[in-house]
Amino acid sequence: MTFKRIALLHIILFIVAVIFTVGPLYFLMLTVAQLLFVPVTLQLILKKEKRFYYYFAIPAFLSIFILQVTPQTKLDVVFAAIYLLFTFVVALFGFGRFIRRGFIYLEEFAIDAAMMYLFIGGMWFFAYIAEIDTGFSPLLTWLTGIHFHYSSFLLPVFIGFLGRFYKTTGYKFVCTIILISPIVVALGITFAPWLEVVSVLLYIIGIYGLIVLTLKATFPRTLQKIGVLVSFGSLGVTIIFSLLYAARVTAVHIDFMLRFHGLVNCVLFALCGMISWAIVTPSSKEQGWHFPISKITGTHKIGEQILTKHKGKQQYKGLVDDMDIYVKKNNLPSTIIDFYENTTDYKLFSEVYWHSWFKPFAAVYRKISKKIQQLNLPFNNKQMEMTGDIIAIEDGRVKTRAWVRKIEKDVIFVALYSSHQTNDKAYMNIALPLPWSSMIGILELHRHGEKLLLTSKGAAESDAGIYLAFGKSIFKLPLQEQFIIEEIKEGQLYAKHQMRIFSFRFLTINYAIYPKEGYRN
Repeated sequence: MTFKRIALLHIILFIVAVIFTVGPLYFLMLTVAQLLFVPVTLQLILKKEKRFYYYFAIPAFLSIFILQVTPQTKLDVVFAAIYLLFTFVVALFGFGRFIRRGFIYLEEFAIDAAMMYLFIGGMWFFAYIAEIDTGFSPLLTWLTGIHFHYSSFLLPVFIGFLGRFYKTTGYKFVCTIILISPIVVALGITFAPWLEVVSVLLYIIGIYGLIVLTLKATFPRTLQKIGVLVSFGSLGVTIIFSLLYAARVTAVHIDFMLRFHGLVNCVLFALCGMISWAIVTPSSKEQGWHFPISKITGTHKIGEQILTKHKGKQQYKGLVDDMDIYVKKNNLPSTIIDFYENTTDYKLFSEVYWHSWFKPFAAVYRKISKKIQQLNLPFNNKQMEMTGDIIAIEDGRVKTRAWVRKIEKDVIFVALYSSHQTNDKAYMNIALPLPWSSMIGILELHRHGEKLLLTSKGAAESDAGIYLAFGKSIFKLPLQEQFIIEEIKEGQLYAKHQMRIFSFRFLTINYAIYPKEGYRN
C-alpha cells in the first residue's frame, strides 16, 4: 500500500472508533495517537518496511480498535499485549538503526530514541489495561502512557525531521534537552515531585528553542513551515500549564489538563505536526561507512598470539613507510618524522593517568583487560617503559603492521596500523582486535605549529572517529582521541595522548620518547 492509502485507512479506522467508542471520551486522546499519529509517523520513517506493517502493525492497530469499541472483557489483556509487542518491535527497529550508525547524526538518534521510548509507552498502556499495580492511580498510569506517545515519541521524531533540514549548535543543545527530559519526568514521577518541575523547565527551554530554530530554518514550502510553527508553538502554550500543574497550582487541576492540554496537543501539536512533516519529509543525510576494516578479531583472549595466523612476509621498522602521505615532512621536526618511519629505533616511557571521576570504572575494567591482554593499561601513574615489536600482518587492508606494546611481560596494546584514502584525504586506520569484534580508530594528521596532531575529531564529512566493528556492522562510539607529539629538545620527543567519552576527559597518557642509539638510563 502507498503512504496515502495507509494514512486514509487509519483516518477511517479512528473515525469509526470515535463513532462506536464505549469508553470515556478522554481516552480517545491516546487512541488517536495509537490509531493515527503513531502509524502515519512511522510510515514517514520506515517507508520501505512493508512487512513490518503487515505482520506487526495491522494486528496491533486492530487490537486497539477492538479495545475502544467493545465492552471490557478478559481478552482485553491479550489485545493490549499485541500492541505491546508492536511497540517492542518498533523499539528494536530504533535500536537497530542506532547500532548500524552509532553516536553520529543527532537528528537520526532523536528518531531512534523516539522509537525506543514508544515501547515504554506500550508498557504503561499494557499496565493500565491489565490493571497492574504500578504504585500510581489508574489515571496516572494512563497519563504516563499518553506522555510516552506524544512527548517521547512524536516530539523527538519531529525534532529529528527538523534536524535533517536545519542543524546548528543550538539545535544540538535543544535536541539533547528534549531527549533527556522524558527520563527526568520518569524519575520525578517515581522518586521526587520536584524533579517533575525540573523536567517541565527543561521542556520549556527545549520547546521555545525549537520555535526559534523553526523560525530560522528554511523549508521547501511556506505552508509546511507555518504548520511546524503551529505544532511547536502549541506546545509552547500547553507547557506553561504543565509547569503550573507540576507546581501544584490549584486552578490548574487534572480535569483542566485533560480537556485543554490534551485537546491542544492532539489537534495542534500532533495532527498539525504530522500533516506538516508529511508535506515534504526530509531525507536522512546518513551515508554509512566505507573505509576498510581489519578482518582480525579475537575471542576471550587477545594478546600477541592473535597475530600468529596472520603474519606477513614483509618487514617494517615504522608505523608508516612515508609520512608524506599524511603531512609534508619538511614542515615538522625530523625526529617526529623519523619516529613514525623508524619506530623500532626508539624507546617509549609512559605515565598513565585515569581521571578521578573514572577511576572506579578503570579499577573494574583493569580486571577484565588483564585477562584479555588488550587495552591493558596500568592503574597507577608510575613511569614505565613500553617495549614491543612491529610485525607485518595480513588483515585485508593495505600494508598492515602490528605494533605490540608491553610493560614487562604484560601485553598492553595490540594495534594494527594501516591507512586509507577518502576523497583524496589520507587517514591513519588503526584496528585493535577485541573479543569477536574490533575497535577502529580513524585519525586525521595535522601540523600544529612545530607539533604533530593526530585526532579522531573531524568535520561532518570526515571518516575520523572511533568505531566498533562487529560482523558487517560499524558503530561509531562516543569516544574522542587526540595524540599530540612534539620535540622538546634535540632527539627527544614528548607526546600526550588524551581520551574523552561524550567530550569528558577520562584518560591521559604521557610519553617520553628517546632514540635507542645513545640512550642513557
